[in-house]
Amino acid sequence: MPKFVTIGYGDQAGYDRTPRAVRDAAHAQDAKLRSEGALMGIAGKPVQVRNPEAAQLETLSGPFMSSALPIAGFAVIEAADMAEAIEKVSHVPCAVAHGVVEVWPME
Repeated sequence: MPKFVTIGYGDQAGYDRTPRAVRDAAHAQDAKLRSEGALMGIAGKPVQVRNPEAAQLETLSGPFMSSALPIAGFAVIEAADMAEAIEKVSHVPCAVAHGVVEVWPME
């Protein structure tokens, strides 16, 4: 079955203004995805890694990309196609709590 990487963006303010019942249902959706085998995790502090021409390792603390909302977490899910992947993540916390979820197909 095809795999998809998802990146959830969201902040505490958006989460806090979302009704508790909606948040609880979103966390239940996360639990369902985990029970289906999804690998999920909360985003920690990133490190950029470069190694130009495999000759000099360079690291830099912090993200390479920037966005209006902080990255909240990542998941790898399975779905038959993009439409099913979108449906699966459309009810997770970042999607319903005034954030956004990107869905990237793994090819």
